Amino acid sequence: MSSSFEPHQRPSPPPPPAQTGQQQPNNAGHDRDEDATAAASYEATHVHSVYNAIAPHFSATRHKPWPFIASFLSSLPTGAVGLDVGCGNGKYLDVNPGLFLFGSDRSDALVQLAQTERKAEVVVADGLALPYRPDKADFAICIAVIHHLSTRARRQEAIAKLLACVRPDGGMVLIYVWALEQSSSRRGWNEDSAQDTLVPWVMRAKKGSDDADRTFQRYYHLYREGELEEDVRAAGGFVKEAGYERDNWYVICERTDNEKPGS
Repeated sequence: MSSSFEPHQRPSPPPPPAQTGQQQPNNAGHDRDEDATAAASYEATHVHSVYNAIAPHFSATRHKPWPFIASFLSSLPTGAVGLDVGCGNGKYLDVNPGLFLFGSDRSDALVQLAQTERKAEVVVADGLALPYRPDKADFAICIAVIHHLSTRARRQEAIAKLLACVRPDGGMVLIYVWALEQSSSRRGWNEDSAQDTLVPWVMRAKKGSDDADRTFQRYYHLYREGELEEDVRAAGGFVKEAGYERDNWYVICERTDNEKPGS
């Protein structure tokens, strides 16, 4: 089979975030638990199971590091210890051989590819339940992952988990998410597009086979300009640098306990 993309489609509504406008003190904790359970179930269907199913085909399209990410990794000092959360096939793990970079991904199929093809130090882990000791990493990267979480509370929680992993005295986190503003790309999204969408991944059947094409729907939250910075601040971080590369918004952030006056 070969893989290809189709224009985005409007999704079934993702599970709604917790409604905080109504006063329901007796049920608030229960409601939050139900919201989290619904969101996790939605992501299991429209993110985790999809990437496990398409892993070899997805991996075949993900080999060349993006320039800014490669530059960030290359700028770090020899011996720095870092994390690649949502590392996929591990394409960033060997960009700078002088680093000790450990990968994790929610997809066990992608982790297996990273382990066999790159002999990488990679584990299966959920971004909301990372297995790393807090406050120890010099840096972390999280590329095209957080936009797969289906509520804002979960996206902010994922950023908080990343910040908790790095040193409070200057540990840096680099995050990339898909942008809503992609009017010049083949996807054609713009400021008027829906932010929550399902993006098809189509695996074409081989010519001459009796197999049918298979389409998998992946959930994305498309970040509007400035939204990622808002989520970083809500998660307890401050933004050192922000920008746009290849239809993605990115930030380099640190923990607020290392924030300088005027930052």
